[in-house]
Amino acid sequence: MKSEQLELIEQIRKAEIVQNERWVEYWSHYSHYFTWQFWVVLSLFVIPLILVVLFIDRRKIFLLGFYGYSVHVFFGYTDIFGVNNGYWTYPYKLIPILPASITLDASLVPVIYMLFYQYLLNHGKNYYLWMLGLCLTLAYVMKPLMVGLGLFHFGGKENFFVLFLGYAFTALIAKIIMNTFLYLSKSNKFSLNRE
Repeated sequence: MKSEQLELIEQIRKAEIVQNERWVEYWSHYSHYFTWQFWVVLSLFVIPLILVVLFIDRRKIFLLGFYGYSVHVFFGYTDIFGVNNGYWTYPYKLIPILPASITLDASLVPVIYMLFYQYLLNHGKNYYLWMLGLCLTLAYVMKPLMVGLGLFHFGGKENFFVLFLGYAFTALIAKIIMNTFLYLSKSNKFSLNRE
């Protein structure tokens, strides 16, 4: 690497260390164990995980788990994009060294999508139509509630439509990935390992 590039990388690395230290300081003042927000964030992380263990259809556990993992990954990317570009932030972190959105990205949203997808599969409902309703509900009911409670903050002008697009993108890409893997599991058309 050129010296200019190394110097810039080092500046970015040091800025990230300072930013992490600022988050730890912020957390210790405003988001620690003795705030009600911490306990709400913890509940939003733990309760969905308990619910998925209790209510997941064990006959479809790998299908639903893979789908939930896809939701986790792509919703996480959407959240990272929004946070890194200053469109929104989560003022309360579960743990200061983890991303602030981990509660939604790793638990709440994937579990909601998984259990909803399970319901749609078990009742033969149209995925795209019903997911549209879920995405509207998450963007226009859950997120405004989070804004009202101070658990979610827009970096500029409030734009729930952008949030809706993020939820819809996540639902669409998770379904495409699921369908692709289901197709590949039933076909050896593209396989180099034809047994």
